[in-house]
Amino acid sequence: MRIPAWTEDELVLAGALVAGNGWREFREGDPEVQELSELLRSLPLHSPEVRSQPEFRSLGSVSRKTTDFMTNHSLYSGKATRCGKPTLIMIEAFTTREAEMFQAARAIEEGIASGEFHSLTPQPDEVDETGTGAIEGRLLTRRALARERDPKLRAKKIKAVRASGRPLACEVCEFDFARTYGADLGEGYIEVHHVTPLHISGVRKTLLEDLACLCANCHRMCHRSLPGESWRTPASLRERLNGFA
Repeated sequence: MRIPAWTEDELVLAGALVAGNGWREFREGDPEVQELSELLRSLPLHSPEVRSQPEFRSLGSVSRKTTDFMTNHSLYSGKATRCGKPTLIMIEAFTTREAEMFQAARAIEEGIASGEFHSLTPQPDEVDETGTGAIEGRLLTRRALARERDPKLRAKKIKAVRASGRPLACEVCEFDFARTYGADLGEGYIEVHHVTPLHISGVRKTLLEDLACLCANCHRMCHRSLPGESWRTPASLRERLNGFA
């Protein structure tokens, strides 16, 4: 059985290990390699059949990945090992957004330790059209999407917007479903979105002010990943939209 390529979640954890070690690699005998290998083999990202393979995220493969991070970093003056583009993108992310990436790694570790990720079902749109997830990790995207699709939370947000006297329209592009499609079809429809990713805000009770009302297009654009960037706030997306207007 072929061993799958490293996912974003796995690369976040490996990157945090190497970056936290001053961009130095780890050998197979290092306890950190043993710990990361066991953690990666527990991630609910691959089938049980894959994870049961002895070579899957073995001590040797984990050690080699830390070498890829070290030798492909700008601080390294020797010959770089060959690695894939996702690893290079993750190196750039840890170089330019270190604090944020360490937060993402901690959020993944906490989600695994608590058992939360094992109880979450895969969510539509947790991977983009290229088949990859967000740079902070598919599991964090799965968590965010699952919470955003909570019908009780969505209903509370809609009720709060209506109570404020504001129209139920997209906070980015002002699209109004009822006005466009008619009240009989579009009335009361909107999607909700976490203004700040959950790995940044921390695992806490979601408040209504943590949420924004968005149309389907703007919601997808807030989640859509670009190299080195995998989320944007409604405010930043609105600035981007106005810049192209």
